[in-house]
Amino acid sequence: MSQTPTAIKAIQQPAKGGRWSDWTPRLVVAPSVIASFVYVFGFTLWTLYISMSNSTLLPTYQFAGLKPYFELWSNQRWKIAYSNLFFFSAFYVVLAIAIGLALAIAIDQRVKGEAVWRTIFLYPLAVSFIVTGSVWNWLYSPDAGFELLARNLGWHDFTFRPTATKDTAIYTIIATGIWQSSGFAMALFLAGLRSVDPDLIKAAQIDGAGAMRIYRKVILPSIAPIFVAVAVVLLQFAIKTFDLVRAMTGGGPGIATMLPALVVYDFMFQRGQLGRGSAAAVLLLLSLVVVLLPYYVYIHWRARRERVNG
Repeated sequence: MSQTPTAIKAIQQPAKGGRWSDWTPRLVVAPSVIASFVYVFGFTLWTLYISMSNSTLLPTYQFAGLKPYFELWSNQRWKIAYSNLFFFSAFYVVLAIAIGLALAIAIDQRVKGEAVWRTIFLYPLAVSFIVTGSVWNWLYSPDAGFELLARNLGWHDFTFRPTATKDTAIYTIIATGIWQSSGFAMALFLAGLRSVDPDLIKAAQIDGAGAMRIYRKVILPSIAPIFVAVAVVLLQFAIKTFDLVRAMTGGGPGIATMLPALVVYDFMFQRGQLGRGSAAAVLLLLSLVVVLLPYYVYIHWRARRERVNG
């Protein structure tokens, strides 16, 4: 059936309000984008300026150069907090990856009740760090946790107070953090294991490779980008860790478990040293940049190599 000239003209002409409909989504999104821009970049620049001032309880805007940074690095609390961050991050990231990978490999064997096991291992991820820290602090408490349970069972001389000892407190933070995050690593690794091309595995089996060799030579190299992604995310968790330590030890005993995020809070809200606290916050942000920038470069390098290789 031939179309009338009027119908053809109606099809060729754009519908009324087309330009408005193009701008509507942008206008809807604009307030949140502007607010996010101001919140992230605006307050970051403001914090950077305050970090180079003599601000105490309130901002003074008197430029002091790098003096707050030098004062910060001469502070014993900050030095210990930064050394604790390296120690905590190393053990936390490596062990969470190792345990998460082991759990993923075990579940990948198509075990019975796989959905139940996945739920159990992922459950800690659904709980906030403040709740996790509070629960585990209760378990480590001599008045309500493992020590009380053991004494009620008859071991009256049993003592278990790891958070009360300087030599063991940091390890309790690490263990609790691993309990919280290993399920996250497991989920990503399991998704990676399930995405490996079955033909590669079958070819390795035909060549006579055993299970360990297949994992070591075929499967794990295939999911190498997932290792990088998991490590970067866990490093971000480690650098920003505040509520877990705050709930469990408060940075103690003494300052044995002090981390940089707690130092920022301490300077800003407890000691009234806004300039020094802002300097600590800027250094904490730089620590995140050191982690994220290489990952950003790696992602772009990998994408470019894939485009070149077709």
